[in-house]
Amino acid sequence: MSDVGARIELRVDGVAHGGWCVGRHSEQVVFVRHALPGETVTALVTEKTSRFLRADAVEIIEASPDRVEPPCPFAGPGRCGGCDYQHASLPAQRRIKARVLSEQLLRIAGIEREVTVEELPGAPDGLGWRTRVRFAVASDGTAGLRRHRSHEVEPVDSCAIAHPAVDQLGVTELPWPGVAEIEGVVSATTDDRALVVTPRGAKLPKLPRTRVPAALVRRFKGGRTQSVRGRRGIRENAVGRQWRVSAGAFWQVHPAAADTLSAAVLTELEPKPGETALDLYCGAGLFAAPLAEAVGAEGRVMGVESQRDAVNDARYNLRDLPHVRIDHGDVIGQLYEWNDLRADIAVLDPPRSGAGPEVVTALADLRPRRVAYVSCDPATLARDIAAFAGVGYSLGQLRAFDAFPMTHHVECLAVLERGGHG
Repeated sequence: MSDVGARIELRVDGVAHGGWCVGRHSEQVVFVRHALPGETVTALVTEKTSRFLRADAVEIIEASPDRVEPPCPFAGPGRCGGCDYQHASLPAQRRIKARVLSEQLLRIAGIEREVTVEELPGAPDGLGWRTRVRFAVASDGTAGLRRHRSHEVEPVDSCAIAHPAVDQLGVTELPWPGVAEIEGVVSATTDDRALVVTPRGAKLPKLPRTRVPAALVRRFKGGRTQSVRGRRGIRENAVGRQWRVSAGAFWQVHPAAADTLSAAVLTELEPKPGETALDLYCGAGLFAAPLAEAVGAEGRVMGVESQRDAVNDARYNLRDLPHVRIDHGDVIGQLYEWNDLRADIAVLDPPRSGAGPEVVTALADLRPRRVAYVSCDPATLARDIAAFAGVGYSLGQLRAFDAFPMTHHVECLAVLERGGHG
């Protein structure tokens, strides 16, 4: 087997979750970044295990017709790890993501399904969409982006996929001594901006002023945040409402994702007046609001969220909807508390680690007729779809959205139907 640092020539044909292409060298499986299916490449081995190699394509011997010049000068082997597919055309990126999703479903859940990844409006070139960017800070105070699978910082002038309002902050132009990490948080629909700063030590150091005004929020170890200057978060406009979103709380990073996903969830769940709807991992309440309007005052929406700032945001955002209740706690604990509840429909938008079999089983015990599962990770989604199958729910509609162009990530909406035959 080749050692780390060796250069090997191989053809890559497969794709794998995480931004990798797959080939073989001397019967050894090799996961290769910066390649495309059908290419022959020279690859530099970056990691060796007992079962496979990881490598970077450093020379393209036979190029795919889908290959393009990366729009960012910091993309490429050994450089910034934030983007996986800047070297692929946008249609090719979506085909790769669809293929990965289909393969994960087949391998993990045993479901054969063709998928199309839909383009989201607002970023036709795949750039300038990311409204939250987390910058790492080197020991000398230089802000940049982390290299792939590394804590090393790649100094950058700007980020090509960052929303223009993030670049206007000028984070990478300023010195940040005593800071470990800075997250630029902006709104795509208002002029609100915030910086979330994680200091290296117990004390917040003196910080430089950004190029344009921004609120300042401190993040502590464990994720707790504290407002230092200005408002605690930002305002967003979506689904016909204005939202307060704390800088440290979750919100979709693509400007079109909130409206697109909310409309899709509402379409697939088909809520009826008087029904009981659950919103698990509800964040700032994005799905709860349209569900509440659909079920009406004679119905109810019950949400649960573990992040305290997000709970406060959701309660504030939904204060005009008295038939909505938001609980603070972990989802599994709340589902057990609701064990005598009969739910009609449910939506869940868990973190990348997914809901897990225990949550799936507890939710199924409440017997919702339909569940909308929003996920940004095909592997954990497939795992949980298999868990739903084990408790009597089959996969109905499955949609995928290119909410993270240039990266391997893809946003999915899976509909699980009780007693169905998908």
